[in-house]
Amino acid sequence: MAETLPEFAPLAGNERADVCVVGAGMAGLSTAYLLTRAGKSVVVLDDGPIVSGETERTTAHLVNALDDRFFELERLHGHKGARLAAESHTAAIDTIERIVRENGIECDFARVDGYLFNAPDAEPDLLDRELAAAHRAGLIDTLIVDRAPIGSFNTGRALWFPRQAQFHPLKYLAALAKEIVRAGGKIFTGTHAREIAGGKQAHVGTTAGFVVSCDAIVVATNTPVNDRLAIHTKQRPYRTYVIGAAVPAGSVPQVLYWDTEDPYHYVRLQAATPASAGSFSDILIVGGEDHETGQADDAEARYARLEYWTRARFSMIGDIKFRWSGQIMEPVDALAFIGRNPIDHDNVFIATGDSGNGMTHGTIAGLLLTDLILGRENPWAELYNPSRVTLPATTDFLRDTANMAAQYVDWLTAGDIEKDRMVRPGTGAIVRHGLTKITVYRDMDGTFHECSAICPHLGGIVAWNHGEKTWDCPAHGSRFDRLGKVLNGPANKNLHPVESPENK
Repeated sequence: MAETLPEFAPLAGNERADVCVVGAGMAGLSTAYLLTRAGKSVVVLDDGPIVSGETERTTAHLVNALDDRFFELERLHGHKGARLAAESHTAAIDTIERIVRENGIECDFARVDGYLFNAPDAEPDLLDRELAAAHRAGLIDTLIVDRAPIGSFNTGRALWFPRQAQFHPLKYLAALAKEIVRAGGKIFTGTHAREIAGGKQAHVGTTAGFVVSCDAIVVATNTPVNDRLAIHTKQRPYRTYVIGAAVPAGSVPQVLYWDTEDPYHYVRLQAATPASAGSFSDILIVGGEDHETGQADDAEARYARLEYWTRARFSMIGDIKFRWSGQIMEPVDALAFIGRNPIDHDNVFIATGDSGNGMTHGTIAGLLLTDLILGRENPWAELYNPSRVTLPATTDFLRDTANMAAQYVDWLTAGDIEKDRMVRPGTGAIVRHGLTKITVYRDMDGTFHECSAICPHLGGIVAWNHGEKTWDCPAHGSRFDRLGKVLNGPANKNLHPVESPENK
């Protein structure tokens, strides 16, 4: 479902701005747009094209019906925190709608209903508990209904959340980028931020040697690339899987569906456009089958289970037209980290921890960071403060820390295979070379490409991802392409290349 995005050139000289934003996804472009509207000069840097990171892999549910349940948010953040979470995500949807209307953006924005229904093994009172918690959080229009509107499958009782929304994120952000430039902002792509330094002489230095001097810096790179540990002990990376199935036009209502399975499933419809052809012209988008990044390599099985789940409930589907996966950052206490970067200068800000709600959390980031940079009060600041300590989440924090530490055992294990030459063309594997481990990727023509398997962030051993053809770090979620180029933080450098004996 490709969409043409505006192209921008790499940074080719030094720049000066009020704010430098690193990352041109939902959070980065939302922040840049609102800051330029407030009269600030802004420079946006991205090491790929705009919206080329995890934002382009979203299924674009715009919701205040949050994935982690409101009764769980009450446990973690109290009644006030749960209410502020509902309020901020509602405001995010309203903000997107307002921006679409004010700028005449054609991005398929639509208000839709959302339905949460139980998995077969769910606690019988789960929906009732969530209904009561949602009402306490201020979502008083939420109701229990007899079933979700899936004609071919009886969901049983469902929780109805009115006035959710969906849109086409690439169309929306393409328009946002144009508005940023129209308001005087500058966007540079193909530009890697090598150094991010706050303080009185705040600046972002690039690998090409150019510098953006600024008064404030916003790092909106899905997960921060400007700190080593402070945030990365408080969130875990997950991969999630998505299929797009052809369905007859008009056969599925344009609503959002979610179940309570673990991991849960999420469903939406991309309706037919006038240019669509044939009777199977709508696309049913279904996601789920999450696992911790780098800790499973069975994408084909997960896509197959998604298809099985979908066909059992939506009997009208035809061929599977699309398959992709994305990375979710899951905070230990279920809400994003948006604000001043911990253990850093006061003029360095981050936005991370999408928790499966990246489009609304990214918009909240724009609203909140704009207020913080302009020195305005914001009622959500403490809730999303990256330095917060959530005591009820301590058990989860300790469990995640233990899981993170366990990934370093890979230093002691054997490689995936014994010899480089055993790697099949078009695949990769980890090979032990003496006391260290090496990533080996073999091109289809038989050429070997080798790098150190040690993640340059904090030394985890990466794992091969057959589905994406990437090297993924199970410790903190850094990802690299098959040749070792960094794709996702927190690593901000490529895997160290190693000359292959096969190519000498």
